[in-house]
Amino acid sequence: MRRACKQSAARTPFENSGRATQPEIQAVTRHQGRKVCLPPYSYVPGRFPHPHSDPRGHSHGVTRERPQAVDARDWQTARAYLRGVDLFNHGFYWEAHEAWEELWLACGRHGPAATFLKALIKLAAAGVKVREEKSEGVRSHARRALALLDQLGSTQQYMGIDVGELIRFARALAECPPPLLAVREATDPVFDFVLRPTEGRT
Repeated sequence: MRRACKQSAARTPFENSGRATQPEIQAVTRHQGRKVCLPPYSYVPGRFPHPHSDPRGHSHGVTRERPQAVDARDWQTARAYLRGVDLFNHGFYWEAHEAWEELWLACGRHGPAATFLKALIKLAAAGVKVREEKSEGVRSHARRALALLDQLGSTQQYMGIDVGELIRFARALAECPPPLLAVREATDPVFDFVLRPTEGRT
């Protein structure tokens, strides 16, 4: 259950004469035993202030901690990976994309971990495209995710995720994207699918 954080006015986080009201957290909830802090909005290009470059952005001026490369066998301690999972599951697709991309870069862009992370990045990008009302963009990112997951070969689980389940989701997304959703308050998830990393899966 989400618990709304206090805000000083009933406005969106960027309706204050061009000045950032900038509450860093929209809500605090618990997901799979983890405390999750969520931004006040999920970025959609052309509809909301860019989180970093726009002074009204929800993360403007925030110093980002660069993650270390993840050990797939020790994914439970990879905060950036789990942060991306939580953001994705709560409908913050652009922010999940960013969290995973930094981890992908830390992994050197190559190898099984980087390939898996890139597939997640593509699925997050598909969520952004749903909100941008670009169905072909949704399909394109989903197809790319499928191709990346295929590179994992016969791997059944990776970093706690059931790869087969992820493949089925990506395939369904490529074949039949969800209804396009152009909304002003871009926070609700557009996918029914939920990432469920489970201990015991490597």
